[in-house]
Amino acid sequence: MKLMTKAYGLIDVDERQKIIFPQGLFGFENLRDYVLLDAEQQPFYWLQSMDMEHVAFVLINPFVFRPDYEVNIPNEDMAEINIHSPEKALIFSIVTIPADGKNITANLQGPLIINRDNRTGKQVVLSDDRWNTKHDILTELAGVRN
Repeated sequence: MKLMTKAYGLIDVDERQKIIFPQGLFGFENLRDYVLLDAEQQPFYWLQSMDMEHVAFVLINPFVFRPDYEVNIPNEDMAEINIHSPEKALIFSIVTIPADGKNITANLQGPLIINRDNRTGKQVVLSDDRWNTKHDILTELAGVRN
């Protein structure tokens, strides 16, 4: 199918790239249909709204820069998207890139959990005080590699 995107203009997307968030994302509850796209720069991805081309989020797998990241999600949240075992879940964090390109951060407090099999997702809020909404990705990546 063809889709107009914020990052790439009009592109072909495969139906298997479609992710449905039945409750939307925080602040975007009315937008439920997205596609997951590889970004030109790894390790990032795009989560592009299928309904509004100007709504797209940069994502990252949080384990890339925080191998110690722990996601303790209540069973009822997992059950809402039919995840009954952790290996069925994809986990992403929303990235914020300021206009000056400095201090690129990831939200580890509100990860996106996606069921690999049925491609439904949910944004959750973690109560663990180690995780907040602005983890500096580049600083933490430098710490991982040292």
